[in-house]
Amino acid sequence: MYQGFYNLTSGMLTQTRNLNVISNNMVNIQTPGYKRDKMVSTTFQEEMLYRTGKRYKDDPEPMATTSKIRTADRTYVNYEQGGFDVTDGIYDFALGGEGFFCIDTPAGVRYTRNGSFSVDDEGYLTLNGMGRVQGVGGQPIQIDDENFTVDKLGNISVTVRATGDEEDQGGEEESNVRQLGTLRVVDFADYEQLHKEDYGMYSTAQAPQEVEQPSVLWGTLEKSNVDMVEEMTSMITSQRALQSAAQVLKMYDQIMSKAVTDVGRQ
Repeated sequence: MYQGFYNLTSGMLTQTRNLNVISNNMVNIQTPGYKRDKMVSTTFQEEMLYRTGKRYKDDPEPMATTSKIRTADRTYVNYEQGGFDVTDGIYDFALGGEGFFCIDTPAGVRYTRNGSFSVDDEGYLTLNGMGRVQGVGGQPIQIDDENFTVDKLGNISVTVRATGDEEDQGGEEESNVRQLGTLRVVDFADYEQLHKEDYGMYSTAQAPQEVEQPSVLWGTLEKSNVDMVEEMTSMITSQRALQSAAQVLKMYDQIMSKAVTDVGRQ
């Protein structure tokens, strides 16, 4: 009977942790580039059960392997790409395929799929509350003209048109392209070594690999890959398991109390 306390209590703790993971996914469903988490549970300290006689304990017969405790193993990140939302915002970017944007933060360089950028007071491209966006070479990108364009490789440029002297040049227009910078896009050999932080940011001790041919979508944001229906279903299942374990645990407690107070007197 005592084993039931271990089973039920560990089950309640595991389901509580799973609900925390699910709720975090649901909260970030509108966060651009967010990748959903999934918790995986496992058994803890498995033991072999043996059957012996009442008097003679020789030659025990092995019956089965059991575990009294179930616990959370780890939380996996699903890096599957989310859908795209065309916003037409001039500071909105998305990545098609693999890769991450690089952000200079007070804690060092962090990586993200969230391309909902803006410009700070000095005109540098930035991710709100995080830091400035890195360009190729690790330098920040300064936007001093909102009439810029961005190609698929992440090159940000401004076309400057100047009208020449009508007598000397016949009034013809000359166009000059001025480069503002190129978005730095990197990737990693092993996603398992990425550490997920708050606000869809990642850190790692791995050396980043420059993506030579990135697919940058301008005026577009990548949606989170959280499926609300799936998360709701998982949440209901986890809640019912938690409630059932709590009810049975209460019954165990009542039975044990009765055994001590009533049966123990006789």
